Amino acid sequence: MEKFTTLTAVAAPLPVDNVDTDKIIPARYLKTIKRTGLGAGLFSDLRKDGDGKGGAFVLDQPSYKDAKILVVGENFGCGSSREHAAWALLDAGIRCVIGESFSDIFSSNASKNGILLIQVPPEDIAKLLDDASRGANATLTVDLEAQTIQGPDGGTLGFEIDPWRKHCLLNGLDDVALTLQKDAAIEGFEGGQKAQQPWLYGA
Repeated sequence: MEKFTTLTAVAAPLPVDNVDTDKIIPARYLKTIKRTGLGAGLFSDLRKDGDGKGGAFVLDQPSYKDAKILVVGENFGCGSSREHAAWALLDAGIRCVIGESFSDIFSSNASKNGILLIQVPPEDIAKLLDDASRGANATLTVDLEAQTIQGPDGGTLGFEIDPWRKHCLLNGLDDVALTLQKDAAIEGFEGGQKAQQPWLYGA
């Protein structure tokens, strides 16, 4: 997966609590196991007004068309455990979500796909939502190594993150990459096993 180090980008405000994974990517889009193409369905039901037309949703507004950061409310990513929710966000270009809290399973899925989730207290969310409301004229800079968020006016907020998740994000390590780091040990084990139990390998 792509490393996450420093990101300077437009932040889109989505001040909604309890956005579940079905709102992030509705179930009708789950027919694929591919990680690409799901961005077209991101927040699909929220992006349509009563006439079934889009345009009012924040990510459909011209100021936020290039947003790579979302500032959200409480309990983002609750509901089902579908990893497609993380895939859809990433496919749409979202690399960082800042909120009051996140569901545990969504947090795991997001970090394993290179998306940084940042949990900050309500007073910081209020400030960041205000920053994000300025549109494309104001950007946030997220520095994972320093664990800081810098606003458009130069103010800086700190955040906490699990050290292991930080390590994996900084180095672009998903579960497969972590396993491949043990490649020599795996080959050594398989070589010894093949010598002692050759029948397991068809010999």
